[in-house]
Amino acid sequence: MITLRFVQADGSEREVQVKEGVSVMKAAVDAGVKGIIGDCGGNLSCATCHGYIAPEWRSKLPQPREFELQMLECALDVTDDSRLTCQVLASPELDGLVIRVPPTS
Repeated sequence: MITLRFVQADGSEREVQVKEGVSVMKAAVDAGVKGIIGDCGGNLSCATCHGYIAPEWRSKLPQPREFELQMLECALDVTDDSRLTCQVLASPELDGLVIRVPPTS
C-alpha cells in the first residue's frame, strides 16, 4: 500500500492508504477527505479535485498535460503547486506524497 498525506488549510492532516494505480482524487473521495470532491469522477472535465502537490514531490510527477492545465484555469487559487488530483496516480515512488487541500475547497 502507498501512503498519501492530505493537509487541510487549517494544518490538520489525514493519511490515506491506497493501492498502486489509484488516482489521488479517488483515494481522497473514497476516504472522505474534505475539499477533494471529484464531481466528474476523474474524467478531467471539472476542477473539483484541485490540490497542491508539496514542492519536494513535484519533480517526481509527470508534467501536466495541456488539457489538465486548461482545466486548472477553472480552479480557484491556482499556484505552481496546483494539480488535478485525478491525474496523479499512486505509485511506489510517491509513497508519502503530501497533497495540500486548497482553502477555498
